[in-house]
Amino acid sequence: MLRFLYICMLCNMLFCFLGYTQPRSSNKRAQAAFEKAGSQLRNHQYDQAIASLESAIALDGGFAAAYQQLGDIYRKQHNYIKAAANYNHVIRLDSTLTTLTWFGLGESLLHTGQYQEALLPFQRYVATPGLNAASRRLTMKYIADCQFSLQALKRPQLFRPHNPGPAINSTYDEYFPRLTADYRNIIFTRKENNRENFYESTQDSTGEWQTARLLQGDINSELYNEGAHCISPDGKYLFFTGCNRPDGRGSCDIYVSRREGDRWGAPHNLGAPVNSGGWEAQPALAADGRTLYFVSNRRGGQGGYDIWKSTLQSDGQWGEPQNLGPTINTVYDESSPYIHADNRTLYFASDGWPGFGNKDIFRSQLDSADRWQEPVNLGYPINDHHEQSALTVSMNGKQAFFSTRREDAIGGLDIYAFDLPQAVRPHPVAYLKGMIVDAENESPIQASVTLTDIVAGRVVYNEQADYEDGSFLAPLPFGKTYALHIKEPGYLFFSENYPLDDSTKINDAYEIRIALSRIKVGSTGTLNNIFFDVDRYELLPKSRIDLDNLVEFLNLNNTVRVEISGHTDNTGSETHNQTLSENRAKAVRDYLIHAGIAASRLTYKGYGQSQPVASNETEDGRQLNRRTDFKVIE
Repeated sequence: MLRFLYICMLCNMLFCFLGYTQPRSSNKRAQAAFEKAGSQLRNHQYDQAIASLESAIALDGGFAAAYQQLGDIYRKQHNYIKAAANYNHVIRLDSTLTTLTWFGLGESLLHTGQYQEALLPFQRYVATPGLNAASRRLTMKYIADCQFSLQALKRPQLFRPHNPGPAINSTYDEYFPRLTADYRNIIFTRKENNRENFYESTQDSTGEWQTARLLQGDINSELYNEGAHCISPDGKYLFFTGCNRPDGRGSCDIYVSRREGDRWGAPHNLGAPVNSGGWEAQPALAADGRTLYFVSNRRGGQGGYDIWKSTLQSDGQWGEPQNLGPTINTVYDESSPYIHADNRTLYFASDGWPGFGNKDIFRSQLDSADRWQEPVNLGYPINDHHEQSALTVSMNGKQAFFSTRREDAIGGLDIYAFDLPQAVRPHPVAYLKGMIVDAENESPIQASVTLTDIVAGRVVYNEQADYEDGSFLAPLPFGKTYALHIKEPGYLFFSENYPLDDSTKINDAYEIRIALSRIKVGSTGTLNNIFFDVDRYELLPKSRIDLDNLVEFLNLNNTVRVEISGHTDNTGSETHNQTLSENRAKAVRDYLIHAGIAASRLTYKGYGQSQPVASNETEDGRQLNRRTDFKVIE
């Protein structure tokens, strides 16, 4: 919308002197050059028109209308320094020529970061009698930008952007950096000779980025542009924007491609209701893979281009998109959404909220009632009078990547990394990266993977492992303790515990290789989410998650008999530990019987400290030895 209003006003300015009432020069040759420029402008021959206007000015240095046209052309070409110089000439020669001179000067000064100087021209223009509502609204928005910027410049953020160098950036434009959760792969768009394609770079063991190469497979095409994308945290799926394709519903649609080995499969159009007859682009996938944010100009929005979201339904189809509403979207344009892995922090670009004059990056977070809060500008110098867009933030919230134009750039738009200021960071999130295989033959298993908040009893992740290699990647927001369960028919289920509410035990990343044991006599599993108070044998409520999974396992495998075994560390006497382990095993058996499992299928036994699985010399080792196992005995 802002771009539309800008173009309308600029076109009005470009051609305001081409009619019969145009100011004329007393120098016939200057007037002829000016009229020639008018003809060239109608044919969009801007460089030739500039040359004609410069000839007119050389012949008549007081030709205000020629300076006005030059200012308009330079502003259209985003050469704001030259535009401002020409508008100043107009004001010096004839300040009443047209009130649009004041708007053009103000916008040129705004887009070169001269905020104090831009205020007066905007204030002069907005006082124009009979000014239409759209022009008044845009000018007042620009005045608000100037006022915001003057205050923000007094509070600069610490900002030390790092250019990753020629491995990623080139003499061409690079933008839309998107990284996998482990930060080992980056996929971005490179524009070469007016063609957009995807490139990928990988970090080596020393943390150095390797030379980027075209994505392999069917995703980059010769006939169409591909860009404005996002990648799933596990790096398996790429959602992207494709325009003017034969299977498109509108001018631009959202597509998805799956990585198959080291190649990308044929793109699939998401279809309705995500794609419409309008323009859909710039997808952002939530870490759980179930919410897709994107930009569209479809009907029902707040302004020009808005941010929308669609939720994956139980039948595997995307639901009807919802507009994020006026707390996020403005009457102008929003773009390049990025939803952090905490699923509560949204970064996006906007030229509608108060900023530095062009598109700035903002952050909004969901409150306790799941309502988006008013966006916060990331501040100076992350944002400035240039256009910023497409921010990506690491899972732990500490580092960000984005694309911008800087003096140290290798090309035009380059990708940069920087430390995100504390005030605008998201909630930190770790990740669990795993691979599930058969314990006997090492073949991958497409098992069910569930993560549960053990205090709230709420499932936060429920997906299948990858069918090709048994891999999965799950986000783990800090501040909670999670129970991991891996289940596959014909196998014992796997249980693990991740205490991210304990600051002494928090990591940014957890990697695990899980070898599932087939159900057969002698197979043993550990219930890592069974909890007792110290030296007690009453089950704590948060043990229910593991216990209920064991109930489910026994119900699904109703011919299986198991032994529940209790184990302790070596703290205390052997006799005491033996009794404690027996009582704890019995507590688990009693829970299972109460849940409907026949007592004839269950035995229990305490082993005390006699079967350690780790050294009792360390607290970590003792914790591993304090455990509850289940073993198939029939």
